[in-house]
Amino acid sequence: MSGRRCLRETMIDLTKNNYFDLFGLPVAYVLDTGALSDRYRELQRVVHPDRYASASDQDQRLALQQATLANEAYQTLRDPLKRALYMLQLQGIDTDQETAITRDPAFLMQQMELREALADVRGQDDPAQRLDELMRDIRGMIEAEVARLAVQLETATPEQLEAARESVDRMQFLNKLYNEAEAVEAELEELI
Repeated sequence: MSGRRCLRETMIDLTKNNYFDLFGLPVAYVLDTGALSDRYRELQRVVHPDRYASASDQDQRLALQQATLANEAYQTLRDPLKRALYMLQLQGIDTDQETAITRDPAFLMQQMELREALADVRGQDDPAQRLDELMRDIRGMIEAEVARLAVQLETATPEQLEAARESVDRMQFLNKLYNEAEAVEAELEELI
């Protein structure tokens, strides 16, 4: 019986309030990714299901549940967009990604121009170079949104949270566009 108690003592405390608590980190958009990765590895060593292969069915299920939670939390916190969405959710802000819209007409116009440029890449004299330039521009725009989110989520006033929601919406558009550009890049590489 003491072996079983010891087994349960090494597992994750599922009563933690949020993913930040799970990793022992302050709730902040800007976080120490090294500490996050270190804590994740520690958690994985403790709860990895392979460690409990000879344990009871209940302990195996618990280990799997906890490993899944640790993975989900890590994937959320290490990704700037997912981390922002999660932080907004912690503040009670609706983050339904299916209804993401931006109310910034200049941004929408810019997106249309970027989409047109992406569609025209294949007809360029040097499509790979033009695509590389577009992807660099999109990455720069994503990095600008990440910088805005760092400020907006730090102060977390109602106005800043609304601005963060808008930044998240823009970031979702940009990530989708970047993924489309990566697909075009893969297509161009196949032609070489």
